[in-house]
Amino acid sequence: MKICVAFIVVAVLHIAQAVCPDKMSGLQPWTPGHNEAHRVTIGYGRKVILTSSTTVHSIEILNGGKLVIADSNRPIFLRAKHILIGNKGELHIGSPECPYKGNLTISLFGRSDDTEVEHSYFGRKYIGVGTGGTLEIHGEKKLSWTFLNKTLHPGQGNENSYHFERSWGNRGIIIHVINPKTGEVLHTDRFDTYRSKDESRRLAQYVDEVETGQILAMVVNDEGSNNLEDLAKKALTKLGSQHFHRLGFRHPWSFITVKGDTSSAVEDHAVYQGTKASSEARSSRVFHSGYGEHFTITTISQWVQEAEWTEWFDRDDERGSGDWEKLTDLHKAFPERLCSNPLDIEAETLDGIPANMTGEVFSKFDRNYGFVCLNKEQVDGICHNYRVRFLCGKLVRPQASISIDTLSNCSILELADEPQGWTFGDRIVVASTDYSMHQAEEFSILACPYCMRNQIKVEGKPAYLHIGEEVDGVDMRAEVGLLTRNILIRGEMEPTCYGNEACKFFSFDTFGGHLKAERGFFSVHVEGVEFKHMGQQSVGHYPVHFHMNGDVDEKGGYDPPTYVKDLSIHHTFSRCVTVHGTNGLLVKDVVGYDALGHCFFTEDGPEERNTFDHCLGLLVKASTLLPSDRDSKMCRDITNGAYPGYVAKPRQDCSATSTFWMANPNNNLINCAAAGSEETGFWFIFHHVPTGPSEGMYSPGKSEHTPMGQFINNRAHSNYRAGMILDHGVKTTEANAKDKRPYLSLIGARYGPHQDADPFKPRVPALVHHFVAYKNQDHGAWLRGGDVWLDDCHGGTFPDDDGSRQEVKNSLFVGESGNRGMPDLNDQSWGPGGPDHLGRSLPRGVDFPIRGMQIYDGPINIQNCTFRKFIALDGRHTSAFGFRLNNSWQSCPNNNVTDITFDDVPITSRVFFGAPGPWFNKMEMDGDKTTIFHDIDGSVSEYPGAFLVKEDNWLLRHPDCIDIPDWRAAICSGHYAQIYVQTRNPASLNMKMVKDEYPDKPLELVGALGKRNHYQQFQPVVMLGKGYTMHWDQVAPAEVTIWLINFNRKDWINMGICYPKGTEFTIISDIHNRLTKETRKTGVFMRTTHREKMGHSHQMRGYYYWEEDTGLLFLKIKAHNEKEDLAFCSVKGCERVKIKALIPPGSGPSDCMAEAYPRYTEMPVVDVPMPKKLPRSKLPHTPEHFLEVKLESYNTRFFHIKEDFAYTEVNGKKIYQSEDGIHLTVIDGHSGKILESKGFRNSILMGIPAQLENYITNLKDE
Repeated sequence: MKICVAFIVVAVLHIAQAVCPDKMSGLQPWTPGHNEAHRVTIGYGRKVILTSSTTVHSIEILNGGKLVIADSNRPIFLRAKHILIGNKGELHIGSPECPYKGNLTISLFGRSDDTEVEHSYFGRKYIGVGTGGTLEIHGEKKLSWTFLNKTLHPGQGNENSYHFERSWGNRGIIIHVINPKTGEVLHTDRFDTYRSKDESRRLAQYVDEVETGQILAMVVNDEGSNNLEDLAKKALTKLGSQHFHRLGFRHPWSFITVKGDTSSAVEDHAVYQGTKASSEARSSRVFHSGYGEHFTITTISQWVQEAEWTEWFDRDDERGSGDWEKLTDLHKAFPERLCSNPLDIEAETLDGIPANMTGEVFSKFDRNYGFVCLNKEQVDGICHNYRVRFLCGKLVRPQASISIDTLSNCSILELADEPQGWTFGDRIVVASTDYSMHQAEEFSILACPYCMRNQIKVEGKPAYLHIGEEVDGVDMRAEVGLLTRNILIRGEMEPTCYGNEACKFFSFDTFGGHLKAERGFFSVHVEGVEFKHMGQQSVGHYPVHFHMNGDVDEKGGYDPPTYVKDLSIHHTFSRCVTVHGTNGLLVKDVVGYDALGHCFFTEDGPEERNTFDHCLGLLVKASTLLPSDRDSKMCRDITNGAYPGYVAKPRQDCSATSTFWMANPNNNLINCAAAGSEETGFWFIFHHVPTGPSEGMYSPGKSEHTPMGQFINNRAHSNYRAGMILDHGVKTTEANAKDKRPYLSLIGARYGPHQDADPFKPRVPALVHHFVAYKNQDHGAWLRGGDVWLDDCHGGTFPDDDGSRQEVKNSLFVGESGNRGMPDLNDQSWGPGGPDHLGRSLPRGVDFPIRGMQIYDGPINIQNCTFRKFIALDGRHTSAFGFRLNNSWQSCPNNNVTDITFDDVPITSRVFFGAPGPWFNKMEMDGDKTTIFHDIDGSVSEYPGAFLVKEDNWLLRHPDCIDIPDWRAAICSGHYAQIYVQTRNPASLNMKMVKDEYPDKPLELVGALGKRNHYQQFQPVVMLGKGYTMHWDQVAPAEVTIWLINFNRKDWINMGICYPKGTEFTIISDIHNRLTKETRKTGVFMRTTHREKMGHSHQMRGYYYWEEDTGLLFLKIKAHNEKEDLAFCSVKGCERVKIKALIPPGSGPSDCMAEAYPRYTEMPVVDVPMPKKLPRSKLPHTPEHFLEVKLESYNTRFFHIKEDFAYTEVNGKKIYQSEDGIHLTVIDGHSGKILESKGFRNSILMGIPAQLENYITNLKDE
């Protein structure tokens, strides 16, 4: 009995909880009518239900008042200047268990220049939830957004059209019977009236039996007249045909009619033109279906002359007067392979660049003449070497087709999910899948009784290509977002902008409505709502805004936790959802579209534990509010808050508009999509101290060390700058004379996550899992700082957190995918690319270098990654691995790559270190010259353990390094580290660093910092255990500090630094702890008159050798402490040597090169042997591999030992040349095998100089 009672109680409670708000007892009907001056207050326990549309000045629900909106069959339209809810006031529209099913519009009206006094906290034109207020809005549950599941082509609609086509083997008259209401094919048949008169009689009977009103579509395929009898001719004439009775041999004929209505007939007839000419009969008719739509039937009967391209011909080259590829000459040379009267001609360079893309002038480019390029007509005096091919016609063949286009100005969209709740009249948006976010398109849904469960029909045809599939392993499906909800909250707008600062930048009214929740609200849950024309171009007034609410989940006593879900926020004037000083908020299934300023926005820095789950943002544009919102024009024009004399640098101070703006890393982003912003998709930005009203909420530097929340299964595309950035901070001080930039301008910052945000505790890696980034114009992801690890993703002076690394694992990089995009003259470039060299959209100009993994700074670990479709073109460098363009910063020798796979990447495009030219400029910045990375397993270079260095950086080379000219690189071995050379007084000088083994190949550095800095810093990578000298283009600096970077214990280099004669020195060593900012002196350097004594230095006492006649100060730079594997500095801190020099006044530039060398020149020595090339059995099964060729030449003859002979070495096999003269080795370029080896002695060449030329001429050209 007790058990039974318990069940009854539970059941009663459940029923009570499910009562809809508008059905609850005690509600008084309320119909206030329409009066814009009527100020309504609902308070003191009054509970009312609005049952009809109304217009009032305002509604304030206070002191226990309650307003419920009736869920009516009739639409309700509520207009007010504001709605204020506070002090136990409640507004209810549906509930979680009883969603609102009617149609409700809340329209907020008013202008920014109204004379009424605005609310001190909420302002104007708002729904405000104050302390103690309750706002519960629960609209119908609808799918918020999904993906296309089939590609949508421009001008097409994925319609379920019907197409029937036949050729040889289907002779006769083909008939389709079609339903006039639906366009559905009811029956088909074929009648071979060439072969049999029985077929002619069967045809007459067949058309007689078709029901009146049915549509008949008919064509002749091949031949249908030979045994065609009068009975059939009369039957067709009765249907409305005027040509069928005179059908001749192989005549094309097409016919469409509605049986019983001869006026509906359309027909075409043509005469056969023989085997070498085409002929066609085509008929088409539009019909209206029973659903108010159109379908078009088209019938075609024809003889088709097909054509095919010949092979490529290259008869002539450019070395004479030009390149001549005349048709007559080619036909004589290849009579069996070329037709006499081609239909078309194509020409391209031998590298595959179409002729019209080269910019050259052509004397002839005609299918009847051929192709001629004259050297004298070119700007540079020489043509490319071209090849041509011709389009030749074939014998005709029959073809008959009947097609039914079931749609007119409509499109069928196939979706990844069933569009729950989407209905006729709803608006949707389809995201761009190209570089330009402006290719997003809006559509209205139409009724579609025949659509499948995951299909919708929309009005109109797409203007752009929208991908709906995985392309080359990357999910590039366009997002499809719902904009329409049954509850609409909107701002009423003026037709144009008026009377405020925003009108300088916007032609439209930007004073929309806004919803704002104040700290201490009782309950806020908003779902299933559309927000349109919300937000204002003033700080604090956003479509959905949680302001300084603290904890709004269970931690703050909210049960159920606060959330906003299933919202459509579009055409807004200031953000989408703002989370300000608020923690634990759930933002789920929200679509933000066409917004000004950061869309999903966290504001001051202390916002934590908020979750953005399955949110979509697209078409996010610049705004005037904060420096980070502004574009270049706004940044220059808006100087409020700047110090007098401020000159904006827009790309540094502003220009950061982002879809997701995260001011604290401890927030969760799950299943979100950033599908187009003016700058960046996801931006993690750092506030060194909390800003705005959050000031003082955490200690300085906490956000930079706070571990990252979840970042899982997110995607970013169509963003101008980057898919994701984890870098930079905002300025947290007011403008002043020293730093004139406005408050909250962008500044540098570095991220180093640690346990409990305490840098003295263990590091905690920030994990970026399954991130998809494509079609972002600059970067897929820019990540800089401490431990940041990317897994399963598809797209300061030191590391801020010493010992940390960035890691990319198990990821796919695609260079130029099958998503070719389409031309868009307003936003992007178009040019050749990809494996097929076809036209495609490009991130920048046609010569912009595309790079998969851009190695910069470090340390970086890249493991188990695949690079696909990176193919360089003539005039455009493309590579799987590359480096930051125009880089002044460092390159870390601990940048490691391993287990790399290349798919459709030529071996020449695996790596590119840069070359002077477009985008790379002169390659004169320090970081351009010092690039290096470590190929751990040889999966890039085929030499396991090798280092790849820039080909002309002789600080890092030795005699056995192998040059890879296509990469502008050398494969080397060695122990590498770095030094930072900080110089003061002066700081504007340039440095030249020379390795004693290669004194004729110095490395010239200009410094990593601006010339106006109070100090300069040079950051060369060095080979350990070697000697170097430094020289200056001005007088030597009075202070030099050398930091030992990536030195392990006992690692060393010898260094000679040039100073003027008469200089006196004070030299010490110390250790600087960057975490505690403490510096500890560890030793002094004493002068010695014996250079070899420098080798006896120890930590407490070192020696320097000052050689005044050469001007060189010699030191042995040695590390004395252990360091962690990836740390830049030792476990005790950064070891340094500090030199203070007292330089005689009036001294000139300190360049001692002439005095130092050849005096200190050393023979190049290989300290670390080069690794062996991977055997063929361990190389991937790709068509290309490296062939190692080494040539050793001597200008004197040696007879005493074989190793002194000149030789050619091919893949380890040496061929010696004991005779003087020229030795020629012939190698098979496909297999790498040596085919021939022949020597030509000088005595023979002097007598018969043509012998060598004849030998080369007679070699087989294969």
